[in-house]
Amino acid sequence: MQIHGTNQLHGAQSLSGPHFRRTAAPSEANPTSQPADRVEISAEASEAARVAELVETRAAEHVKGPDGVRTGLVARLRNEIAAGTYESADKIDAALDRLLDEVG
Repeated sequence: MQIHGTNQLHGAQSLSGPHFRRTAAPSEANPTSQPADRVEISAEASEAARVAELVETRAAEHVKGPDGVRTGLVARLRNEIAAGTYESADKIDAALDRLLDEVG
């Protein structure tokens, strides 16, 4: 490229020079010329992702909204109650122990 100052302006030039290379249309390309991409996720990576999601979910349960309610915890407990998995023998025993401690 040559620059001869600002007083020599040229119009638009075509792109058909050596810098423009025509490629084959996708329909003309050979689909078997390149192998398809593939991703394999190991069991360890899947477990790590599950644990990270659980940690994030549990951390969100401790964040209070502007009204002071931990909406993440409330949502999880509602889901457990609806699924019938909230009440367990351990939780009932702990609640009874606390009740008996209060009553004396």
